[in-house]
Amino acid sequence: MYPIGIKKLIDSFKDLPGIGEKTAERLAFALLNFDKEKQTNFIDAITEVRDKIKKCKICGNFCENDVCDICLNNNRDKKLIFVVEKPKDIYLFEKIGIFKGTYHVLDGLISPLDGVNPEDINISSLVDRIKNDNTNEVILALKPSIEGETTMQYIKKILEKTDVKVSKIATGIPLGTDMEYIDTLTLELALEERKNIS
Repeated sequence: MYPIGIKKLIDSFKDLPGIGEKTAERLAFALLNFDKEKQTNFIDAITEVRDKIKKCKICGNFCENDVCDICLNNNRDKKLIFVVEKPKDIYLFEKIGIFKGTYHVLDGLISPLDGVNPEDINISSLVDRIKNDNTNEVILALKPSIEGETTMQYIKKILEKTDVKVSKIATGIPLGTDMEYIDTLTLELALEERKNIS
């Protein structure tokens, strides 16, 4: 039906989350209607992400160097670690501008039904950081789902013999809600009203 190049473009857009056939077609034709300069900018942006973006060796955030700017910032409180599921969650809380500690990305949640066990996500590196940085508090900001709760309880259990305070953000968020769909005021209140994990 479509020329091979357009079909490949449509199929590439369909690989993105939440993009079905019709939306992929619309995006592909929108890109085809760009002038050459816009098309080149689009290609350059994708190429730059592919070639330059990597994961921070300390926290797992996206960055262009071995260590991200947040971890390199000596004004951040290294004894306070904010644990999130995905790198994009960091940017949601950074937009608020009130958190002055550091972050740690788990890159997933424990989900035995899906074959995701504690060793499959970045929990061991979190424990290493806690020991090395003499961490005072770990704040867990994970999705309020069964997987999120399972992960929080696991982290609490492995830290229960330490002096580290383990808290979670306060939420009135429906079960399974992704952090990206929560407004900044709710996130700010959730951080300020954090509580110990029971």
